[in-house]
Amino acid sequence: MKTLKIIFVLFCIMALPLLSISDVPPPPNGGGTGGPGGGGVPVGAPIDGGMGILLALGLAYGGKKLYTMRKEKSQPDEIEN
Repeated sequence: MKTLKIIFVLFCIMALPLLSISDVPPPPNGGGTGGPGGGGVPVGAPIDGGMGILLALGLAYGGKKLYTMRKEKSQPDEIEN
């Protein structure tokens, strides 16, 4: 029963941020064109390209670490006399 209470509390804590998500407010004055001299809403910087690069580098680093760990494990220890 105690484990069930702990799981329920952890679930509530992890679900709390989902309840605080809200929609983006509409742009002022029905939205601008964003052209030269226009009072359009500025657009945020895209993050998808950078995230892909970070993911690829992380996978490469993890693969290298896994390769070296397996290589060290397969080599027998040298015993010095």
